[in-house]
Amino acid sequence: MTPDTLPPRKNIIVLVSGGGTNLQALIDAQERGELGCGRITCVISSRPDAFALVRAKNAGIPTRVLRRKDFPDTEQYSTAMLEAFYEEYADLIVQAGFMTILDEKVCRAYPNKIINVHPALIPSFCGKGFYGLHVHEAALKKGVKVTGATVHFVTEVCDGGPIILQKAVNVEQGDTPETLQKRVMEQAEWHILPEAVRLFCEDKLTVKDDIVTIAE
Repeated sequence: MTPDTLPPRKNIIVLVSGGGTNLQALIDAQERGELGCGRITCVISSRPDAFALVRAKNAGIPTRVLRRKDFPDTEQYSTAMLEAFYEEYADLIVQAGFMTILDEKVCRAYPNKIINVHPALIPSFCGKGFYGLHVHEAALKKGVKVTGATVHFVTEVCDGGPIILQKAVNVEQGDTPETLQKRVMEQAEWHILPEAVRLFCEDKLTVKDDIVTIAE
């Protein structure tokens, strides 16, 4: 693309709950100029003690904290989150280790504008209860030889939205859930999440009938 044909800059809001390794991958990609026309303009955490907030601060990115327990129910928490998105002029919302449930009105307000990274090759080891180490424990218990990560759009169906990118990772003999988690992050998640963000920000993703097409 030439400067005259580049899409306008897009504001990226990243949702976090923990250590923020995927956030760091996005920050590093941004510093290398690999997020296209996107810019991380705010990080929102569901926990005030999340180390991801430190990562954001070190990168000079504004932060917010919205704790679930400060709201009586999921509906009101989701309303507060939507208000934050509006105030931050969100173009893209990235769930990067965000462990709090939002209701369907958030997806409806931002159709195909919320993406999530999942540590398995969807439709394997996904859906309710499959998060964090639980995913890798299930993969090892099943004895799969290949696992990986998936970046997908978020819909009302848990881990059921249109798939954007996937990357396979070999399971090695003697793996533990912890070693497998680390390899999946390093070899898959940290690569395909920034790439999916770039493709979105450059308007290269089209969704039709729940299938994502990537423009050349």
